[in-house]
Amino acid sequence: MSKIKSKKYSGVYYTELKNKDKSFFITYKDYSGKKIWQKIGLFSEGIREDYCNAKRNEALSYIRNNELPPSVIKKKKKEIITFNTIATEYFDARIHTRKDTEKERQRYNNHIKYFIGHKDINELSTKDIEKIKFSKMDKLADNYVNQLIFMISTIIRNSIKKGIFKNPNPAQHIDNIKVDNKRERYLTKSEIKELLEKLKNLPELLLFTKLSLNTGGRLNTILSIQKKDLNLEHNSVTLTDHKNVCTYTGYYDDELKYYLKNNIENLYPNDNIIKYHQVTLSNKLRKILNELFNKGLDEDDRKNRVVIHTLRHTFASHLAIKGVPILTIQKLMNHKDIKMTLRYAKLAPDSGKEAIQNLYL
Repeated sequence: MSKIKSKKYSGVYYTELKNKDKSFFITYKDYSGKKIWQKIGLFSEGIREDYCNAKRNEALSYIRNNELPPSVIKKKKKEIITFNTIATEYFDARIHTRKDTEKERQRYNNHIKYFIGHKDINELSTKDIEKIKFSKMDKLADNYVNQLIFMISTIIRNSIKKGIFKNPNPAQHIDNIKVDNKRERYLTKSEIKELLEKLKNLPELLLFTKLSLNTGGRLNTILSIQKKDLNLEHNSVTLTDHKNVCTYTGYYDDELKYYLKNNIENLYPNDNIIKYHQVTLSNKLRKILNELFNKGLDEDDRKNRVVIHTLRHTFASHLAIKGVPILTIQKLMNHKDIKMTLRYAKLAPDSGKEAIQNLYL
């Protein structure tokens, strides 16, 4: 029995039954482009073309908002687990152990959810994930795209461990975009002096920079330091590594010790010694670093641009230049893998450079 297209509404059809009744249908394409036919009801039941059009618009609205229409949910309630379901469980489980979880969730919502959030995990393919990779390559930094694919793979692995995802991980064979993201830039002593001079009337930024240059702590590590973490008697501070979810000990010189002593006297033990929010501090300090060191450099020049993380790199570089043993640098940087620290070995005075200069003289 052939379907007759409505003359008034797009995507609305009906068939004429032998008993002179009419059976109404709507059609639309789902997220993957598959054409869906949905029966709405009979003319004898009060169904009319305008009602069918309203139901079709409702279904299209759900699709535009990356949600499953109620009719599909009802039909597949017991048989479908979407990627969005396992992603939500993954983020919810991490919220109390990783400080950057909400940031990762936002990244997922912005760049991944639209592509595969609605998909049945049993139908998720490598091709689906590659679409994300190729779609984002022209819009985002290569390293950022690699992080998105890694996030997808991690969510799937977590689901596999729980016995929810039954198939092989479709993200595991996707090649990373090759990125040379090693930052080689560090501040010289004269540049450090220039930066501190620039910050002398900006106490929050000055304190942050001094702590970064003395401890090598990451941005979030420095911002989470509380008064109780400081031991002024031993020139030490308990640092929180939010990336590896652990604490370790950092140290600072006497000049910073006296600066801290004069600036934290009226704080309570649980007060953060730096009051700026991460976004505020980042924006203010980034502007100054760009003004001092990044004029004429491309935005994506990771090797030569000075960024906030350069302060951590500066700390490790000057330790190596001074001849501090590589294992000590590893400990002070709280590197879990010695390979992360070995890149500073080339700066050590005993690296062999000087010996080669006079080798045959």
